[in-house]
Amino acid sequence: MDENQRTLAVDAVGLRKSFGTVHAVDGVDLTVRAGEIVAFLGPNGAGKTTTIDMLLGLSDPDGGTVRVFGETPRGAVSHGLVSAVLQTGGLLKDITVRETLALTASLFADTRPLDEVMRRAGISELADRRVGLCSGGQQQRLRFAMALLSDPGLLVLDEPTTGMDVEGRRAFWSAIRADAARGRTVLFATHYLDEADEYADRIVLMSRGRIVADGTTAEIKNLVAGRIVRATLPGADPVALGALPGATEVECAGDRVTIHTKDSDAIARHLLTQTAARDVEITAQNLESVFLALTSEGVSA
Repeated sequence: MDENQRTLAVDAVGLRKSFGTVHAVDGVDLTVRAGEIVAFLGPNGAGKTTTIDMLLGLSDPDGGTVRVFGETPRGAVSHGLVSAVLQTGGLLKDITVRETLALTASLFADTRPLDEVMRRAGISELADRRVGLCSGGQQQRLRFAMALLSDPGLLVLDEPTTGMDVEGRRAFWSAIRADAARGRTVLFATHYLDEADEYADRIVLMSRGRIVADGTTAEIKNLVAGRIVRATLPGADPVALGALPGATEVECAGDRVTIHTKDSDAIARHLLTQTAARDVEITAQNLESVFLALTSEGVSA
């Protein structure tokens, strides 16, 4: 194995996958270096889950190649180099948390101690609880503990916090962050943009089966020019505000107005001198506005 393969957790080139006439993944090139935390974003149907399935060896590409730590995806999984926390499935509700982990551990030649993975996943106090009595968030942390058993170099998370409440999401990501701090590579798909903004070193954005943006959070935000002006303006006329020079989009929610603009100074000056606006704020583009701008054409897969 050459040096490049040793430093790349994921090396995918020209990945393609179709279902009938639908091109779910259409020529994806993706590299993830060992130790990175990468958020995989895109609207529903963008091709994220199909790409992840190919990275995990659950599906074969129609075209292109993928290597995980220099091995085939199935080889990397069989050697314990990669594990996944998926959205649903894989749990027996009538046995305990500890019994679930012991059963999973029996499938590997070598695993981390059960008490260690439960502690790292934040479920030590649930060891003797039946899985069916665990909350959705607790079951996801159990899946996380199962994924840690083989001590994988790459952890893949596909929408891991879907359906969790705020407290459950916070607890789950606290466990993931603590584990990633030990040097594990993490690739996660999520529709919660705040998770990507807070936890990722890098963001990869998919739309219509292709990667449309790839970079740090700051780099991604800089892809869309302009700023956002917000103000309190009772009785605002969105049509009139939309006609102002530099205004590209206007949103009104009650007395609160949000204006996307290429000339925030001119918009703010107009609001302050020509209207009764107050509480005027000017901010840079956020991840949500960039996400919408880069995927606004919709998806076909």
